[in-house]
Amino acid sequence: MRQGTAAWLIALAALSAATEAVAQRPPQTHPSDGQRNVVLSWDRSAMPAEIELWPPRTLLAYDAVSPNLPYGASHLVCVSDTDASQGGCPTRGDDSFASGPGRIRLMAKERRSGLRTEIGVHGQLHRPMTGQACGSDYWYTVGRPPWSSRIDRCGPDSPAGIGVGLTIPANELQRLVAGHWDARLVLTMVDGTSGNTLATYTFEFDLAITDHDAVSIYFPAFDQTTPHVGLNLQYDAIAQTIGGRALLDMCLYDGLGSQSQYLGVTLRDTGARPPGATGYSAWHQDGGSDATQRVDYSVTLDHAGTRLPMVNGVEQQLRGIDTAPLRLVILPGMTQPVYCVPTPLTLDTPRVPVTSKRPGYYSGDLQVELRLPTSRP
Repeated sequence: MRQGTAAWLIALAALSAATEAVAQRPPQTHPSDGQRNVVLSWDRSAMPAEIELWPPRTLLAYDAVSPNLPYGASHLVCVSDTDASQGGCPTRGDDSFASGPGRIRLMAKERRSGLRTEIGVHGQLHRPMTGQACGSDYWYTVGRPPWSSRIDRCGPDSPAGIGVGLTIPANELQRLVAGHWDARLVLTMVDGTSGNTLATYTFEFDLAITDHDAVSIYFPAFDQTTPHVGLNLQYDAIAQTIGGRALLDMCLYDGLGSQSQYLGVTLRDTGARPPGATGYSAWHQDGGSDATQRVDYSVTLDHAGTRLPMVNGVEQQLRGIDTAPLRLVILPGMTQPVYCVPTPLTLDTPRVPVTSKRPGYYSGDLQVELRLPTSRP
């Protein structure tokens, strides 16, 4: 019986403490400027659920005892309602019945490419009240956009401050492709009565994003298919020779915003028979292994204006990726554009006497491999 009584008394004490905690009035808080540096990194295969800038009901101002309740209609506005470079949202308060979160447009810029992408910061304002008529926790239950200047009352109680939550949800972060992104958000707290500035809040973003699963060798002319390239052989009736040159557009995406230390490219002749002296060969469709059944060609790769001979099976390391010219493309399976490094290939077939080759159709296989440094951001 003594044990039962003790247990009942402990439960009563816990209930009393919990009730007291729920009923606690928000502390008196006066607005002050704030700055926060948001430095984060992630791979797109493991996206964060959101970036929380302010938890819900972050108390920015509260004064329930001063005359005229100076913070009761205070709200947040942007520098511009059209320019998203520092956050785009209303620049004046809104006293309508609009409820729920508001979206602040924010322009992010990728350092390497200069690509600009707009994302959304979602914010919601809640009002701490003078009393508990609206709720036992002193907060008005309806949330409104951050720029709401509406004064909601509950009986004798009036708004006495401002609490705001700010997040960037995952669906907004998905808009950012691999790269190093910078952004700046500036919000101003305004007195709803006088229009005077009470405080300014600045968020500086430094976001490093990788996309290791999206590393690609991209052939723009063959968006969804395996490249099928003709050697473009031309017959010279006067010299009685054949030869030619074919171009294959190629672009390399490193999944790092084109900021790799280097890219390793290897070309291989994967035909069933060994190639000729130039390193790469196409063979007559009817078979045979002598030189009359084989058309030899060489391959060069253009990187940042420099033509690099590609030796069969030997890796060519491409340096200066962080300064090389870039090309904006939409890779297969992606919805956002990304920048890749153009590295077109040239296939040269030296001229040989036409009589030295058997007439007919020739084919061969050329494999391209891309390797990134082991140490990556």
